[in-house]
Formats: sequence, structure tokens, C-alpha cells
Amino acid sequence: MAVIEKVRPALQGDGGDIELVDVLAEDKAVLVRLKGACFGCPMSTYTIKGYVEQVMKEEIPEISEVRLVK
Repeated sequence: MAVIEKVRPALQGDGGDIELVDVLAEDKAVLVRLKGACFGCPMSTYTIKGYVEQVMKEEIPEISEVRLVK
């Protein structure tokens, strides 16, 4: 998914990374995993909802949400 590559540099700049886990077509949801410094960070919910999800929805309007998995 090319949009992952769009958000990855910002996360890598903070010592983290993101991994696409799955796309749930029925739910129109994308499952991702945070890695590195982003894994377990208290701001990870904001990162997913306030940044990653927003960018993904702009690029792929069919997506309804991004879910963080561990």
C-alpha cells in the first residue's frame, strides 16, 4: 500500500516505523502495527488517528478507519 510509504518518513524521523498488517474489506479498515520507538509510545493513538488515518482517508476515501494492532 503506497500510502504507508507516505507516512513512514515522519515515523522514522522519530525512531519508529509502521507495518501494514491487513486490510479488512468488509469493515473498510486497515490494520497496522507500530514498530521501534513508536511501539508502546503514549502518543501512538494520536499518531494513528490524528495522522496515519487522516492521510490514508485522504488518499483512499473508501477507508473508514485505521486500527492499531500489537
